[in-house]
Amino acid sequence: MMPFNEEKVVEMLRKDEASKSRAFEQIVRQFSEPLYWQIRHMVYSHDDANDLLQNTFIKAWTNIDSFQGFSKISTWLYRIAINETLTFLNRQKAVQSVAIDDPEINLDERLEGDPYFDGNETETQLQEAIATLPEKQRMVFNLKYFEEMKYEDMSELLGTSVGALKASYHIAVKKIEEYFNNLD
Repeated sequence: MMPFNEEKVVEMLRKDEASKSRAFEQIVRQFSEPLYWQIRHMVYSHDDANDLLQNTFIKAWTNIDSFQGFSKISTWLYRIAINETLTFLNRQKAVQSVAIDDPEINLDERLEGDPYFDGNETETQLQEAIATLPEKQRMVFNLKYFEEMKYEDMSELLGTSVGALKASYHIAVKKIEEYFNNLD
């Protein structure tokens, strides 16, 4: 398989439908896994993450002609994925009588019953700690910790200053440390 060449892919997107289709196939291959895990860290369910990933790529394909190339393809896709995920979480929050940020919403059962989760107790506790974070801090923590995204890329993606992102990440880490300290 050829390495992903963003300039070439963007060029292919500007050509005929067959070329555009091949370029989009490359985009899907390149970004499916990282987008899946970004979504998964926000929704905790494999089925929901898969659905949201599909929705992300459907929305990207539908709007591919509006992609101007001013940002990286990954930034554009992450923005779509985050918006889809936040919309999903807000819909869930409206349906449920319990707050979505409540770690007691059967998170243990959802994680342990999921075939894609290895059941490691520390990982369960980390996910529970992350679930206690406010939405923005959770998103920043996931992007930095799991995706190892640079603050500059996050700033472009989320439309927030680098300083504010660093502060959010620092506060999230402190809250997670506090969560683990309170387990003892």
